[in-house]
Amino acid sequence: MAGMDRNTGKALSGWPHVVQSLGVLLTTARASRVMRRPFGSDLPRKVDAPISPANVVDFYAAAASAIDAHEPRFRVKRFSVEDATGGAIAMLAEGVYYPRGHLGDFSISEPQTASIAL
Repeated sequence: MAGMDRNTGKALSGWPHVVQSLGVLLTTARASRVMRRPFGSDLPRKVDAPISPANVVDFYAAAASAIDAHEPRFRVKRFSVEDATGGAIAMLAEGVYYPRGHLGDFSISEPQTASIAL
């Protein structure tokens, strides 16, 4: 799958395209796109929530369900909190990149594990 880099306008494909797509997915409020109501996540609605163990679990769940529903090229295996200071939270999503996942092909010639800062 190929797309366009949202900052430079140049062609984008492979893993960099997946990273950009995940960023768009996780920062778009669900039901905010008129012709694509299911697209997005509940993360933008949780921005002002206090950082507590229960809210961190909600954050994980919102990210995982959005990625599972809308990004077939990446499967989350584990989330972890990298930093939770100063009123912000930095999380890491680790998973497997499937280059042809959008075509329903979840086989890979050699396993690739990737990390994404959320």
